[in-house]
Amino acid sequence: MNLARLLQLASPTLPVGAYSYSQGLEAALAAGIVSDAASAERWIADVLELCVARSDAPLLWRMLHGEDCNEIFIASRETAELRAETLQMGHSLCRLLAELGVEVPEGEIAFPTAYALAARTWNLEPRAALVAYLWSWLENQVMAAVKAVPLGQTAGQKILLSLGARLEDVAGDTEFSNFAPGLAILSSRHETQYSRLFRS
Repeated sequence: MNLARLLQLASPTLPVGAYSYSQGLEAALAAGIVSDAASAERWIADVLELCVARSDAPLLWRMLHGEDCNEIFIASRETAELRAETLQMGHSLCRLLAELGVEVPEGEIAFPTAYALAARTWNLEPRAALVAYLWSWLENQVMAAVKAVPLGQTAGQKILLSLGARLEDVAGDTEFSNFAPGLAILSSRHETQYSRLFRS
């Protein structure tokens, strides 16, 4: 496996705009659900284990093995913000991959679809690619919390250390479900939130 390619694909410097999204975290702050380091860690852990592990991860796992789940993934985004997020990031990653010599499909492409395409093209080991994707998601959530709660850098690193230890187990869930009504409600509220830093 090409470790450098894997790190490049999962890097927060990948120019896909991930830093501009909080995936409901900012709405959780506005609702008073998240207010400090402990509540931020609980929120991120819940979204990781109850949403990402059951929705994003199983579909990405299938796509890493060549299955076409693009339309299912897009349809599973329950709000306009979450749908726009995955399509914008997917478009940006496809544009980058094309510049790097990777043949990309036309049409609306979800971010995990483009990620899986890159991983297959670069012959990355599927489980390592999935864990790296989860790490990238986790790191982005913690970075959003550091900015918005706000948290200190050390508090953010403690959350990464704690929740990062769960990623191997999360990567083992292959049953798909996108039932996350709390996240959907908060994401919908964020669409009309008066003051915000993030696009989701």
